[in-house]
Amino acid sequence: MRAFRRAHPGVGDAVCVGLSGGADSLALVAAATAEFADVTALVVDHGLQPGSDEVARDAAAAARGLGAAAEVLAVVVAPDGSGPEAAARTARYTALDAARAGRPVLLAHTLDDQAETVLLGLARGSGARSLRGMAAWDAPWGRPLLGVRAADTRAACRDLGLTWWDDPHNTDPAYTRVRVRHEVLPLLEDVLGGGVAEGLARTAELARVDDDELDRLAAAVPVGGDGALEVSRLEPLPPAVLTRVLRRWLLAHGVTSPTYAHLTALAALVTDWRGQGGVAVGGTGPAGGRGAGPTARLVARRRHGKVVLENDRPSGAGI
Repeated sequence: MRAFRRAHPGVGDAVCVGLSGGADSLALVAAATAEFADVTALVVDHGLQPGSDEVARDAAAAARGLGAAAEVLAVVVAPDGSGPEAAARTARYTALDAARAGRPVLLAHTLDDQAETVLLGLARGSGARSLRGMAAWDAPWGRPLLGVRAADTRAACRDLGLTWWDDPHNTDPAYTRVRVRHEVLPLLEDVLGGGVAEGLARTAELARVDDDELDRLAAAVPVGGDGALEVSRLEPLPPAVLTRVLRRWLLAHGVTSPTYAHLTALAALVTDWRGQGGVAVGGTGPAGGRGAGPTARLVARRRHGKVVLENDRPSGAGI
C-alpha cells in the first residue's frame, strides 16, 4: 500500500475501499487504514445468495473495527444477456461509482487475479489489450495488491485476528474463472515447475508498457474534420498502430465492442482495397444521415479515398 501511494501521489488522503468481506478486501481495508487518513469501506450486497445482507453487515462491522467508516450498498443485479458474473460486476461498479463521492476506490485484486485475467485473455486470443490485464491505477480505480499473492492476504488476516467470508461462488466450477483458479493454474504450476502466476503477472506489466506506447502513437494520427479517416494517412501505418486507430475511431462513433473481425475487415479497406463492400460494425448513430433509424447498423465503407461510417442501407459496394 505504501508503494502504491508513492507511485500514485494524486490519489490523495481520502479513499474508499471495495469490501466483499473476503480475505483480500479485508486485508486491503486494514492496509488502507494504516496508510490513509480517511477510509470508507463500501460493501456491495448483490442480493444473490441467502443471507447476503448479514454477510454485508458483518463486513461493514469488521471495517469499522479496523478504524474505517463503512456503508452497505444494496443493488439489484438485472440480467442483461452478458451472464451472471458480468451483470453482477456491472451492478457493483455502478454502485461503487455512485457512492464514492469523488474519492478514488481501492479494489482488492491480487497477483492471482491478475494471472487468471491474463490467462483467460491469452485463451481468447484478444491481443495485448487483454494480456495487459488490470491496471494498478486507472482513475478512479486503484489496485494496490496486484503484486501480492492471495495466500499473503489470508496470512495477514490471520495475523490481525480477522475472520473473513469465503464466497461459495469462488469455488463453483460452473464459472470458468473458478476452474482456471483451481484446476488450470495449479496444473501449469506443477507441469512448469512453479512461478507461473508471477510470470503471467509480469507478462501483463510488459504488455501494458508496449500497448500504452502503441496507443500513444495511434492517438497522434489525425482524423479528418468530417469524422472520416483519410486512407492516405492510414496506409503508411504499421498494422499494430492502424488497428488501434480504427478501434479508437469506432469507439468514438458509438461502436462499443469492436471485434478482431471488425478491425481486420476495416484494415483491409485501407491496405487490401479491391473494391469490396462495406463492413457492418454494429451500433447505431447519425453517421451518413441516410436511412437512419433506432435499429440501424453502422457500416464502414471506403469512399473517395476515405473510410466513412454510414447508417446501413441497401445500396451496394463502396467506390
